[in-house]
Amino acid sequence: MILDCAGKQLDLSRPKVMGILNVTPDSFSDGGDFISPVIAISHAEQMLLDGADIIDVGGESTRPGADAVSEQEELDRVIPVVEAITSRLSTIVSIDTSKPVVMREAAAAGAGLINDVLALQAPGAVMAAQELEVPICLMHMQGWPRTMQKDPVYGDVVSDISEFFEQRVANCLSAGILRERLILDPGFGFGKTLEHNLTLLAGLDGFRELGLPLLVGISRKSMIGTILNDAPADERLYGSVAAAVLALERGASILRVHDVKPTVDALKIVNAVRFGVNG
Repeated sequence: MILDCAGKQLDLSRPKVMGILNVTPDSFSDGGDFISPVIAISHAEQMLLDGADIIDVGGESTRPGADAVSEQEELDRVIPVVEAITSRLSTIVSIDTSKPVVMREAAAAGAGLINDVLALQAPGAVMAAQELEVPICLMHMQGWPRTMQKDPVYGDVVSDISEFFEQRVANCLSAGILRERLILDPGFGFGKTLEHNLTLLAGLDGFRELGLPLLVGISRKSMIGTILNDAPADERLYGSVAAAVLALERGASILRVHDVKPTVDALKIVNAVRFGVNG
């Protein structure tokens, strides 16, 4: 499957790596590290050198309990970075946002993919996505970012999320968004307990029947830290890479990660086994 991301081609016949670029002061793992546009662009360059296929720019933290960010503040954070990356670097830029105005402004600045944790459920988001004609990643979240971890409950986590995806895809199609522009993200850590996350990872291949590419963002998540004896976010590299490989084996098409080079190295091993060293 090949996606047209504002004129740049994303070939998902082989898995791809999306590098995380949070230009926020309060993200759970790297809050404040890249809030300066100069440092953010330098980090984007390094992630591309390390093998990233996509740079995902986000200006609002969605960690549990994070404060909401105004539309203007989010624009002020992300648009200069998106403009700088797309003007200087030959890569696909994704905008991590749920706000229609930010989607439009980021696309005008060169972003070629929308990554929405609310799966286009915000007022006006479906219409904005339909107008922009770029690929969209629809993420599942039970509840809302500020309260999602209070008491998440599922009947069957994989089946429940599959049903949610079916509903959101149908909504997108009815609005005129082409099915071939959709990507799905089951939302590890978004309204899910450790048990839910582990069940979701084990059963990830259950989403294949939906016939759409799967994005997995599990890098440095709290589930990794809990399993590793409450390791802090900056000590979750090896666990994150192990989880990424498990996701690849179960059908992930895009891995959204903080640590690009170790993940790219792991992906090379997976691809060598699947396709041969020269395949």
